[in-house]
Formats: sequence, C-alpha cells, structure tokens
Amino acid sequence: MKKKIAIIGSGIAGLTLANFLYKDKNHDFMVYEKNESLPLDEGYGIQLSINSIKILNEINFTKIINEQLYHPKGVDIYNIQNKKICDLDLMQFNINDNKYTTLQRSTLIEFLKDDIYTQHIRFGKRIKEVSELKGKVLIKFDDNTNDLVDYVVGADGIFSNTRTFFEKKINKPVFKNAIAIRTILRSKSGLEIDQSKVSLMMGNNCHLVIYPINKKKELNFVCILRHKKKDTDIKILLDKVVKQNPNLEKAFEEDLKSWPLYATPKILPSTNSKVLYIGDAFNGFLPTLAQGAGQSIESAYELFNLIKNERGDIQNIYFQERSKRAKIVRRRSNLNFFIFHLSSKFMQMIRNFSMKFLIKRKGFINSYLGRVYKN
Repeated sequence: MKKKIAIIGSGIAGLTLANFLYKDKNHDFMVYEKNESLPLDEGYGIQLSINSIKILNEINFTKIINEQLYHPKGVDIYNIQNKKICDLDLMQFNINDNKYTTLQRSTLIEFLKDDIYTQHIRFGKRIKEVSELKGKVLIKFDDNTNDLVDYVVGADGIFSNTRTFFEKKINKPVFKNAIAIRTILRSKSGLEIDQSKVSLMMGNNCHLVIYPINKKKELNFVCILRHKKKDTDIKILLDKVVKQNPNLEKAFEEDLKSWPLYATPKILPSTNSKVLYIGDAFNGFLPTLAQGAGQSIESAYELFNLIKNERGDIQNIYFQERSKRAKIVRRRSNLNFFIFHLSSKFMQMIRNFSMKFLIKRKGFINSYLGRVYKN
C-alpha cells in the first residue's frame, strides 16, 4: 500500500530523499519549503567522499557536466606559514566512478531539483499546527493549506522547526565558540599551494581549507577561527590570522561571508513513530571532517531504503543505525576541531610529527578516514 510522505525542507537531505522516492514510484511525497525559492545562488563549495558519490550515482549523478566538478588528488597539510607538513592521497579511496568530489553547493542543488521541481516542491510553507488523525499526521500550514500523511520527515537543518512541533525535549544547538568565514578565490592569491589538491593550513586557534570546486579551478576558501562572541567584526577576526601569515591578506580582500558554528549536543530519537529526521535535523556536525553534505545524503538514503522495504519499526531501526554512523563522524570532527587549532608551539610540534608518522600508515588511514569514506 502506498505511503504518503511530507518532507520538510529542500536542502541536500530533503532533495536527496525526494529523488529516491521519485525514482522508486511506490510512494507519494511532497517537499515543503518555508522560503519562496531554492538557494541556487549559494556558490560555496562542498566536499563529497565516495560514500555519498556512490549513493548519488544511483540517481544519475554522472549526468552533471564534468566541468562543474573536480576530483582532488589529495590533501596537502601545512602550518599557517604555508610550510608543508605532509600530504594524504585521496585517490586511494576512489573506486571506479565513485571518486572524491568537490563542487559548488548550488551545482548539487540544481541536479537534485531537476526531476522534482515542478510537481513535488511547494514553497512558502510554514507549519502552523500538527495533530494525529486516524493513525496519520495532519499538518496545517500558515497559508491555510494542509496535508494528511503517513510520515513526516524533518529535513530543515540544525535549527529544525519541525522538531519544535513534535518534540517536548529541546535539543538546542550549541555555539562552538568559533566563526566560519568563506569566499571564492579566482586564483591562488599568492599562496604556495597545489590547486589540484585540498589544502589545509593550521594556525593558532584557526585553520583554513582551500580547494578547487570545478575544472576552472575556482577555489573555495574557508577560514575557521576560535572566538567566543558570535557578532564580532570580520576584520578584527581576520587580523588575528593575517598576523600569523601576512600573505593571507590578499585572500581576505575577496567578498567574504561569515557565520557562527553550531553543533547538536546530543543525538536524540524522535518521540513520534511517524516523524523522522535526516541531515542536520538529525545531528549537526562541525565541518572539520567535511562530512556535512555527505551525511545528509547518507541519512536520506538509509531512510529511503527502510521506507522502500516497508521495514517494521522504521523509527527504531533508523535511529539505531544512523546514531552509530553519526557518532563515528562526530568524534572525528570534534578531534579535528581540537588538533587543527592548537596554540602551544610544543603541542603543534608533537601534532605535526604525529601527522607525518600516522598519515603514512595505511591501517590508521583506513580506520580514521576509510571507515567514514567507504562506509
């Protein structure tokens, strides 16, 4: 019997689930988005390891024009003065068409919207009220429309509004005393880096990541700084970085955008068997393992397979499996957040020596990254 599914939120998680449901054809679904359009102007970069590329290839990800993608050869790791410490080969994780990929977020959204945009997305939809009716969930929107569904899937981000309607226990995201600053570079801006790779620079209470997002080698540039106040002037923050390496000043002349970093403190199950959460609405990670988009894709795929196979007790099965995966990613993200930002010269020296040693050990790399990338 066909189930009807309401997906709340049209980000990467929600659109991925929608695409699999569309391809399967065995269930009715609708994506409800509170904004009036998709954020297609967000041109900043994302990294997708092979765990998520393998999933996307099931919905014809290979049709994206190759010029809009990039497959970095590896990661070069530097100190903040641009002195190379070591490097990691990313190609060791690639399998056939499943390759570590970087691209603009808007490119992925464009791909995910193609088949479902006209018939399966409704904009300007904000939940006003929810209730249960005959074993189903009745959603009322503030434009006086409603929908009666078998499942509600919250895919509306780390500050999920869906959770406020269905959950009594608050799982409020925590500010991590850090600010992210981002831009797109059209050149290396005087930095001595290999544009065919991801570059990681580690400094005192900050780190930078630079990587190509297409064949034109436009570079996504993100700087994450430890800072206890959310609303500090960007120039004040950047001065702390430029003092560590004056060559970075040119990169900071670009059009910059910033936002505070949050993470979800706990992984909590839904208290309603008809309501499930995917992507950041399930658990919000720090970006220091570059798995935010990947885990959104994974969680959508996991839930789709449970719905498709009509597994009993979907809520419990999904939560148990997704929690295991999320905990692995969260631990590594938090550890990276710590070691990337060491301020003690002595601790930096130990870190750098350890990284040089461990990055050459296949057993360690397969455990630390391969377990995440390959799933």
